[in-house]
Amino acid sequence: MDLLGFYSCWNGYQKQRSTEVIVIKDTSTDPNLIIVSFRGTDPFDADDWCTDLDLSWYEVKNVGKIHGGFMKALGLQKEGWPKEVNYDQTQNETTLYAYYTVRRHLKEILEQNPTSKFILTGHSLGGALAILFTAVLVMHDEEQMLERLEGVYTFGQPRVGDEEFGKFMKDSLKKFDVKYERYVYCNDMVPRLPFDDKTLMFKHFGACLYYDSFYKGKVEEEEPNKNYFNLLWVTPKIMNAMWELIRSFVIPYWKGGEFREGWFLRCFRVVALLIPGLPAHFPNEYINVTLLGDLPDSHLD
Repeated sequence: MDLLGFYSCWNGYQKQRSTEVIVIKDTSTDPNLIIVSFRGTDPFDADDWCTDLDLSWYEVKNVGKIHGGFMKALGLQKEGWPKEVNYDQTQNETTLYAYYTVRRHLKEILEQNPTSKFILTGHSLGGALAILFTAVLVMHDEEQMLERLEGVYTFGQPRVGDEEFGKFMKDSLKKFDVKYERYVYCNDMVPRLPFDDKTLMFKHFGACLYYDSFYKGKVEEEEPNKNYFNLLWVTPKIMNAMWELIRSFVIPYWKGGEFREGWFLRCFRVVALLIPGLPAHFPNEYINVTLLGDLPDSHLD
């Protein structure tokens, strides 16, 4: 892998750099593939939590309502989403807004590599920013970039908008033939937030690749127990948490030593007996999904 860029970007509402993006090139498997990855929520970073918990709506005519906190982290301006922003050329590059910074550098990379394509990805908050980056490209009619966008792959991504926004995105992704896959591991609570109910009205869209605690996958429109707190799921979730704790001890012998878990994670698995789904959001589960998970052959069609 070649590192093409690492950006620590400015959130104009928080008045600090809180959005991080890395751009790499896959030199071994596919030298023509550029990977743009947005960092997820740091569990010990209060600013990231403020972004996640900012449930204000940002509404765009003919597009829909979108999670305000995520849009601010991506680079929302006080006047909305102008196609270009003016900034002081003497300003340190790492204080620029995420969307505009990444778009500008991606354009430069793609111009230098006419056969290259790129994908967008991220875990948790990073997954939300990845799909919203795509949305703003569509809003700005960046057709040349969208034609070079191969896919958006998110892991443990929360909901990002309402039903109208979901329809807008499904139509746009289909128009530019962009693959969008949303990976959800078992009882991970984050993809089930913010709630899809009459109060909050957040909706997922696109294919959900759902994996159980044996890493068996299936393609669904929505993950089971979509709002997490359904009382019918309490007992199954606790039983599953008990199995995941046991699995943490046996997985090195079952799947190989590289899957051994440390005591820090095992402590969280003990806590999960009371709060099921807490360690299910950890990146290691999604790494295991990519290495150990399987899907029905029909998904490959």
